[in-house]
Amino acid sequence: MAFDFALFVNQSLGYLIKTIFATSVFWAPVVLGYVLIHLHLYYIRARYINNQKFVVLEVKIPKEIQKTPQAMEIALGAMYQTWDGDNIIRRWLWGQLRSWFSLELVSIGGQVHFYIWTQKFFQNIVEAQIYAQYPEVEIVEVEDYTRQVPYGLPGSAWDLWACDFKLAKEDAYPIKTYVDYGLDKLDVTEEAKSDPLTATLEFLGSIGPNEQIWIQILVMANKKRFREKGSLFKKVGWKKNSEELIEELMKRGKYAKQLKQPGGAVGEEVTRPMLTILSPGERRVIENVERNLGKLGFDCGIRAIYLGQEDKMNRFNIPGTIGVLRQYNSADMNGFKTRRRTAFLYPFWQDPHGRRTARLKAAFFDAYRRRSYFYPPYVRTPFVLSAEELATIYHFPGGVAATPTFPKIESKRGEPPVGLPV
Repeated sequence: MAFDFALFVNQSLGYLIKTIFATSVFWAPVVLGYVLIHLHLYYIRARYINNQKFVVLEVKIPKEIQKTPQAMEIALGAMYQTWDGDNIIRRWLWGQLRSWFSLELVSIGGQVHFYIWTQKFFQNIVEAQIYAQYPEVEIVEVEDYTRQVPYGLPGSAWDLWACDFKLAKEDAYPIKTYVDYGLDKLDVTEEAKSDPLTATLEFLGSIGPNEQIWIQILVMANKKRFREKGSLFKKVGWKKNSEELIEELMKRGKYAKQLKQPGGAVGEEVTRPMLTILSPGERRVIENVERNLGKLGFDCGIRAIYLGQEDKMNRFNIPGTIGVLRQYNSADMNGFKTRRRTAFLYPFWQDPHGRRTARLKAAFFDAYRRRSYFYPPYVRTPFVLSAEELATIYHFPGGVAATPTFPKIESKRGEPPVGLPV
């Protein structure tokens, strides 16, 4: 994706204007220096991203996969890349960044596809990990499907609706995972499985020939980005927050009760040892949080777009698109909800002429095509999912997924192609 100089200048002016109006004369030089450093980093990072080569890989699924989502959890280890430059020169002068990936579930006219977007540098590593866990699949490099939709071009009849997702609670609270659905058990038959991904595939396969739904899960090895309590500069990761949540829940369930000492004088009391009183829901939360602590953590962002030609769009597919993540929600743990949408609650006065909506749609479409979430030009606040949670949302289903429009290859691949790194 070419570096957008106009977008860079527009955002730079925005930062400068905010600086002028938000600071006094005394603090202006300090804040202005901070803004200039920020703009410098923005520029060199955008330039670094522009110089990278990215590919889109399609994973074609066979008719039978006798693997649990744990296989995908292991394969996701290839995407846990923490190296972002080993010195200040690489990071502050070259703009080197921690690598990120995009796991994508896409329906094009009702035909469902699994895609993985990655830097060309990591292509062999990603393929090797997937083949190691799923030797039956077929992975092919394909043209970027987002280039086939001429949204925003003169004369285009395409329209879209889009949204970002976020977690409903703190990152430390887990969502429902494949373990909660019993998909980690190997002795369960395909007919007895309840894979939450099946409902998503059924919905994606139900749309019309002139419609498309794109779901994008952007992932990057977790960074320490939470400020430690009582410290101005020290940062901690999501695991520290998870440990604090467990400690808080355990304290909430403890109490000390005063009892009369048997045979003692009136009014003489002894303290009974601390007892832990937790509800079944609290125990389940603690167990799941502790299980997550042993997993790899990923910074994530989820974005969804529903596209269609203006006269063919079915507005009932909008709540369906929002609902694709609903089956992972839990009242006593965590879940997903929308953060931003290409719609306003009161459009008659918030956007009477539709200009804000048009700009928002164009930004969503451009951000999706660039796979931009962690870095310029579209920087958003990520949330954390463990490898187990990610594998629940994005894995290759077994025979339980019988969606007619979900293409599956006929034959099994005997073994991974020769020459892939191990």
